[in-house]
Amino acid sequence: MEFTAGGQLEVRVTPEDVGKRVSVRRLTGGSAAGERFTDVVGVLTSWDKGVLSITRRSGETVRVDEEALVAGKVVPSAPARRRGPAADFPELAHVMARAWQPVESETLGDWTLRAAHGFTRRANSVLPLGDPGRPLDEALARVRQWYAERGLPAYAQVATGAAGTQEVLGAELDSRGWTLEVSAEVRIAALAPIGDLDTAAVDSGVVRVGLSRTADERWMSRYQRFTSPGAHVGQVLGSGPSVWFATVPGEGDDAAARAIGRCVVDGRWAGFAAVEVDPAHRRQGLAKAVMAVLARRALDEGASAAWLQVESDNEGARALYDGMGFTTHHRYHHYRSA
Repeated sequence: MEFTAGGQLEVRVTPEDVGKRVSVRRLTGGSAAGERFTDVVGVLTSWDKGVLSITRRSGETVRVDEEALVAGKVVPSAPARRRGPAADFPELAHVMARAWQPVESETLGDWTLRAAHGFTRRANSVLPLGDPGRPLDEALARVRQWYAERGLPAYAQVATGAAGTQEVLGAELDSRGWTLEVSAEVRIAALAPIGDLDTAAVDSGVVRVGLSRTADERWMSRYQRFTSPGAHVGQVLGSGPSVWFATVPGEGDDAAARAIGRCVVDGRWAGFAAVEVDPAHRRQGLAKAVMAVLARRALDEGASAAWLQVESDNEGARALYDGMGFTTHHRYHHYRSA
């Protein structure tokens, strides 16, 4: 917090700082005896009618009465990572978009409208990475129209902990009645340690991990992210600069796969997705084995950094990735139009 020469706390934020990362201290409590200070750090997304809205890295929005402010200042952007590869938000956002491409798309200024017959929100949401080239309400009307023409709900994918303009857009959507439905963490790590994971069972031949350029029937038999098959599912799964599918086969020619995974190599980045294990074969190291084999392939193609996305409420997967050295870079949220 900021102090004056006399040692007093001072408010050094104004409405002109909307879109910047700030740290504020406010006085809370209903009585003099119960009063206490609490701090809020995040992006100042609005300052309207005496109320500040601050969006935290988690996506939570905190509203602070102007009269309760006792100190505040603009602070530097949060570091992009604590360890592992350095990366800024625009680089990762574009890498992730290339790794999961829609069936059809259309640009709206710097925004990209994406559709894939409803298969995953990522492939059926607008990716707003800049200026739409028209007033916001007009842009959102076009978004709703575009998705309605395809019989789809309108979603927008917006990040937090990445760039102030993204948090401001999220606040604008919230004020217009868009509903936040799903949140996910984008995590990054150095790739080599993943390739070096202990996979003695794989190396000895006890566990076999097959690699393919396509998602065959055995791989698809384990994949749980679609409700109805179709060419659009395979088109999205197969999209990306260099795509690999890993399969741990079941016992017998017709048995479903015990574990699967997908990796997209794009320059220095290897993106992991669709790592799934048969519940009957969990806690046997199969997820690690799949990721290690995919990582080794990506290393052979010149990649050095890894990324993945995990939903915020998937505790098991988050614990697994913690152990592999992945740290949270930013979060993204899918807002659905009212």
